[in-house]
Amino acid sequence: MAKKKAETTVEDKLRALYNLQLIDARIDEIRNVRGELPLEVEDLEAEVAGLEKRLGNLGIEVTAYEDEIKSKKNGIESAKELIKKYKEQQKNVRNNREYESLNKEVEFQELEIELADKQIKQLGALIEQKNEAVTEATAKLEERQNHLKHKKDELDAILAETEKEEKLLLAKSSEFAEKADERLVNAYKRIRSSVKNGLAIVSVERGASGGSFFTIPPQVQLEIASRKKIITDEHSGRILVDKELAAEQEAFMDTIFKA
Repeated sequence: MAKKKAETTVEDKLRALYNLQLIDARIDEIRNVRGELPLEVEDLEAEVAGLEKRLGNLGIEVTAYEDEIKSKKNGIESAKELIKKYKEQQKNVRNNREYESLNKEVEFQELEIELADKQIKQLGALIEQKNEAVTEATAKLEERQNHLKHKKDELDAILAETEKEEKLLLAKSSEFAEKADERLVNAYKRIRSSVKNGLAIVSVERGASGGSFFTIPPQVQLEIASRKKIITDEHSGRILVDKELAAEQEAFMDTIFKA
């Protein structure tokens, strides 16, 4: 006959849950070392990408203005050719009406040249403005790229030190989460997300729950020490364990952290 699987006791669940808390607290410490660095790197990457896009757009605008200047200059050359042509034709006109008609064509082309010259100057001024913006954006981009490299190197150095440990801890976290029942782990996670320091399960210290000034009645302390049921602090909502269990699990987990 197959041997029946031993039932997990409340004490086993509390030990697993306290181990889980110790692991999660250690992961929190590791992530706190990184601080805001990952977000800083992300923001800098977005800023660099934005500056690169701006430089690209400025380059497109400058090229467009330069092409327009070339077009205007070609138009001026065409107008000059037409003026030359009309003046040659004036030498062979038969009456004043034909002469005046050609003269108006000459004047029109001269106005076209004058307008094109004015537009070329305006386009040149725009190109100058855009080139100043390019110089400014290029300097800022270089400064941001250097800053990004510095922050990435800083983050990479921290990751190199902590990434391996964090992966091992996350694996252990999953392992201990399986030893406590799912409903209890979900409650633990809910409490953990609602408290500032992330401590969802704490030990009784000097007659009060860890980090609290509210005294726990002696009868409740005895129930906690018996490890027969899950008891929560009525003030903070945290799950409570006795000091001895906490000390035992802290010593146990310390060997894992140092491994």
